Amino acid sequence: MGGLTIKKTGTEKNTAEREWKFSEIMADPDIRARWEKIRKYFFLRESTYDMTNRCNIRCEGCYYYEGEKQFAGENKDPQAWRNLMRAEKDRGITYVVLAGAEPSLAPDLCAVCFQEIPLGSIASNGLKVIPPSINYKIHLSVWGSDKTSLELRNAENMLRRQIENYKDDPRAVFVYTFTRNNIDQVYETAHILAKHDCKLTFNVFSAPVGYNGPLRHTVESLGQTRKNMIDLQIRYPDHILFSYYNVVAHSHRSGLHALYACSYPRMNPSTDIGLGRSFRQYRTDLTWDRSAACCVPDTDCVDCRHYAAGSAIVTARLFRHASDPETFKAWLDYVDNYLAVWVMNYEKSDNLSNNLVAPPGRTIF
Repeated sequence: MGGLTIKKTGTEKNTAEREWKFSEIMADPDIRARWEKIRKYFFLRESTYDMTNRCNIRCEGCYYYEGEKQFAGENKDPQAWRNLMRAEKDRGITYVVLAGAEPSLAPDLCAVCFQEIPLGSIASNGLKVIPPSINYKIHLSVWGSDKTSLELRNAENMLRRQIENYKDDPRAVFVYTFTRNNIDQVYETAHILAKHDCKLTFNVFSAPVGYNGPLRHTVESLGQTRKNMIDLQIRYPDHILFSYYNVVAHSHRSGLHALYACSYPRMNPSTDIGLGRSFRQYRTDLTWDRSAACCVPDTDCVDCRHYAAGSAIVTARLFRHASDPETFKAWLDYVDNYLAVWVMNYEKSDNLSNNLVAPPGRTIF
């Protein structure tokens, strides 16, 4: 890659005034060090798996209970799951995302997945402890204050219970989902989590197909979300896992597909390379449907700003961002943050860029 020259197409303050060779960008020792740190993880190849169609709460705007996947029968046979994981390894999958309705209700199946593919994460509501022997990252969903959680999720004292279950657990990352109605509640939540020395990252509510309820964002609510994301990174630098480029990518008025072109099979017809070839989203009966396969099925793709989607979509756009030092720094920060959120024992470094850098070919917001 040393002689590669890539033309910058950005339109905001990260616009390059000249063409940069990749070797010139890499001459910066901080950039090179960060590149060497993250490139060790380029072997990660993900797929996702619905572990169960049961849940111990029911949330407004839930992705799982949209579309056809919720009606799939449950395969509860550990050997069937073991066979699936071995087949996944054979086709090159190195990282699993366990989701569904609530995977903590199927700990025996989660254990089988970990035994076969030891890199992965679990999306959980945090009300039930996942055995420590399942050493995956655990993403604990937070949707506002406990009052809001009771209204939207029908669960009392939710944050308190999540903290009691996971405050000293190195697997745990609390994921605050910004909706249109909980933007300022994040301050109280972040304060409580920091007081208990918990790690926090941010998500942006992305409407399920056909959803036009009160959680869906507007341009104005995205702008306020952006301000709070930036402010909280400054207030709690030791507890919040995020970067300035995460802010831009996930609070932009355009969704991830419009900004970067989604790599997942649902929106990507190519089977030649990358996620279009490797990614599958398995239902609870161990079947999958390429036409619906993405990391958060049944999301309205136009409205998708989901943190899990961006973790693959943005990180896949290396060459678009290798156009000038500032843009590449922003991308390196994003990947560094992604690995800290999703991979056990990976420690996030300080951000290289404290600027708001426009996505390639786009305006800042």
